[in-house]
Amino acid sequence: MATLLHIDSSVFPHGASASRAVADAFRKTWEEQHPEGTVIYRDLSAEPVAHITADAHSAGFADPAAHSPEQAAAFAERLTLIEELERADAVLIGAPMYNFTIPSTLKAWLDHVILMGRTAANEDSEVKGTPVTVVASRGGSYAPGTPREDSEYVQNYLSAIFTGLLAMDLDFIVPELTMAPHNPAMAELVPLFEASRERSLDDAAAKAKKLAQRFAA
Repeated sequence: MATLLHIDSSVFPHGASASRAVADAFRKTWEEQHPEGTVIYRDLSAEPVAHITADAHSAGFADPAAHSPEQAAAFAERLTLIEELERADAVLIGAPMYNFTIPSTLKAWLDHVILMGRTAANEDSEVKGTPVTVVASRGGSYAPGTPREDSEYVQNYLSAIFTGLLAMDLDFIVPELTMAPHNPAMAELVPLFEASRERSLDDAAAKAKKLAQRFAA
């Protein structure tokens, strides 16, 4: 049965996070389709991975036989994350927008799993073509045609990473206007927020079901 790698990065807990709610809807449908499958779960807010160090970075470009003890220890931690990504048949990532970009915890995870010659810049990479669904929630709207369109750095950045570098099969679900219920200045946008939330939850279930069918026995 298929393996799903599920990454959350919201600082808010379940019940208070739009990205977690939509990712949960995706995962619930996925698990219904694959009751005997495997889910590898990482909550990068509850258990953040360390930011990449010089030893971890340089070890990726050196012969393992030549690693210093510090490089070997740091690279072993990278390999754990890389191998989780390589084992996954599909990947689900909650990536809320904080200050126009992704959470630093998610960036730290990406820095570990992007390894030139293995997961990136490698025609034979085990992650190449793996479907990855990103729940890119945001407090306002950064859609084409909106005043803040030029400040959208989440989808642009993650497209460069997952499509450009890792050659994965990327799809987005974008719950917008999540601050509307909490910001009085956005009160008139609450109906649009509610519509975006429902559409995102529906999209998550539909995309998970469709994706799961690709791995049906």
